[in-house]
Amino acid sequence: MKIVVLGGGVAGVSTAWYLARSGHEVSVIERRSEVADETSYGNAGMLSYGYTSPWAAPGVPFKAIKWAMQDMAPILISSSSFNLRTARWMTKMLGQCTEQAYRINKERMLRISQYSRTCLNELIRQLPLAFDHRAKGTIELFRDQAKMDAIGADLESLKQCGVRHEVIGPADCIQHEPALANVREKFVGGLRFPEDETGDCNRFTAALAEQCRAIGVEFVLDTTVERLNRDSNRIASVHTSRGEVTADAFVVALGSYSSALLNPVGFDLPIYPIKGYSLTLPIVDPARAPQSTVMDESFKVAVTRFDDRIRVGGTAEIAGFDLSLDQKRRKPTEFVIQDLFPGAGDLSRAEFWCGLRPMTPDSVPVVGTTPIANLFTNTGHGTLGWTMSQGSARLLCDVVNGRQTEIDTDGLSIHRYVN
Repeated sequence: MKIVVLGGGVAGVSTAWYLARSGHEVSVIERRSEVADETSYGNAGMLSYGYTSPWAAPGVPFKAIKWAMQDMAPILISSSSFNLRTARWMTKMLGQCTEQAYRINKERMLRISQYSRTCLNELIRQLPLAFDHRAKGTIELFRDQAKMDAIGADLESLKQCGVRHEVIGPADCIQHEPALANVREKFVGGLRFPEDETGDCNRFTAALAEQCRAIGVEFVLDTTVERLNRDSNRIASVHTSRGEVTADAFVVALGSYSSALLNPVGFDLPIYPIKGYSLTLPIVDPARAPQSTVMDESFKVAVTRFDDRIRVGGTAEIAGFDLSLDQKRRKPTEFVIQDLFPGAGDLSRAEFWCGLRPMTPDSVPVVGTTPIANLFTNTGHGTLGWTMSQGSARLLCDVVNGRQTEIDTDGLSIHRYVN
């Protein structure tokens, strides 16, 4: 078939790769002049196969009230961007904050994350992809003993889902992350995910796009997707800033912008753009830098090692589609890198970035078929688009091809939102 993938982030490019490898004629339409130039550009760099959890969890509403009173809150709500759509999405998310919903959603997310690890490792054995890849695990670092003592429910959930994890004390934290010896008094222990990995999503996507081109994928850049043209139970074409594009099938991989495209053809998809920030700074003292990822549990800030850089990602801002760089939002990321890894990087040369994470109320992505016969989706991955990218793309390829999928697709497609 001729298949058009809408969106050139990591989800779209990965989808194009698997579809082209299975024999289809594939085009990718992307509004920027390069692939992975928006949300895939400056994310935290974590491949969080074990550190995968829904935002909506028991106790989150009370935590949100407390966070609203903190100077460096991990989640912020912009009053200027608050509207009916924001309120509806937040209401739906709060409705998922039950024990039962949390267990269901976490299992669905882990199903894709664990599969994605297998898919990525197979891919990097096949292709020469340079993206600062490391496979040294993640440590969720606890500053407070009471919070560490309260992770029993999470540990049970991880055990039930078969996720490898280790509760470790300060000495073991330092064994895995030697630079933490410089701040031994700042933490009480950690939860380690030994199978988690790290890598630069932007570099990965650019490298994979080159491999896509080598097998015939066409990239139509600097082209905005404007609307889908529906003819009965099929999409006849997509209208772009350069005119009409026809195909046998279409895949929506537009992240936070997917809802606006799908709504006119009959689907009210509840994906909301959650604004995230990051700093990327050059390493000046490798001995003081992390070896992999350290997630500061108190501030929900991740510090990730690339080869010669450090990526510090954190803060979630509910601010609609506002992409302005609010300098006040640097504070949590700057504090954590200076507090846990002082002297590791040069903050004066840090690149400050923000992007929109496409969040569903249940944190589960929207991958698979739609009620329209030739329309598919691979979107809504929230903060885990990089983590879930390969599993989602390979899963979608099997769905498009009508093949038996390697993991259960229950609860993953848009059908959970439409009748």
